[in-house]
Amino acid sequence: MRHPVFVALCAAGAVALSGCNAIRGGNEVDRALAGINVVDETNLNEVMLTSADPNEAVNYFKRASGQQPDRIDLMRGLATSLVRAGRTTEAVPAWTQVTSHEEATDADRVALADALIRTGDWERAEATLDAIPPTHETFRRYRLEAMVADANEEWERADSFYETALGLTTQPAGVLNNWGFSKLTRGDYSEAERLFGQAIQQDPDLFTAKNNLVMARGAQGNYSLPVIPLSQVERAQLLHTLGLAAIKRGDVETGKGLFRDALETHPQHFEPAARSLAALES
Repeated sequence: MRHPVFVALCAAGAVALSGCNAIRGGNEVDRALAGINVVDETNLNEVMLTSADPNEAVNYFKRASGQQPDRIDLMRGLATSLVRAGRTTEAVPAWTQVTSHEEATDADRVALADALIRTGDWERAEATLDAIPPTHETFRRYRLEAMVADANEEWERADSFYETALGLTTQPAGVLNNWGFSKLTRGDYSEAERLFGQAIQQDPDLFTAKNNLVMARGAQGNYSLPVIPLSQVERAQLLHTLGLAAIKRGDVETGKGLFRDALETHPQHFEPAARSLAALES
């Protein structure tokens, strides 16, 4: 008589064990899925920070950080995306919020200083950099320190920071261009010309350095184009820049000739050169 009861109890136990296994298996699946979701989200965050349209990235990180407001990685993503989108006025409070987080790093404070410089708040940027310990030695930090020193016309400090920054990067063209412009601002045209030339050697496509190089040559009364890689459009643009440099030095006829050369060189109608020449001839 006891056998049916015993069988029933065994059956019930089997069901219970089956249920436990199902629950255990469900938890394991949930954990596995959660792991996959974290990986997917990390990859998506990286894509949004590098490849996506900056404004789309801003919207993405706004939604994500709104849902999880304590996550500093999402806050960083939003602040970084705002800078990429050129929305620096919004980026400053975003980076300020990041630096107020308990997990903020010195790199976050450097990023805040960068955003402040972009908005022209040099005083606060300098104070932000001064608060970072000297042990935080990165290319980005020294590049910004050099720019602040330039703004304060502390030329020796600027040179020192530029030199240090150069030693911390494998892509020095931008720093060389900035350093050259600093020399150009000081009136050290020959040194500026040298630095711009080095920048172009490092990055032959850096048109800003090409234009600055021509400005440095023109300021010395040298109105010939340097021997550097140039497209036809770039050649015309640089001839126009040389023309402006000639006019600034009072060499009006030379300037006119350079504007005419620019018009003839450009494959299409070159309106800036046409306007400059018309203004002189009138």
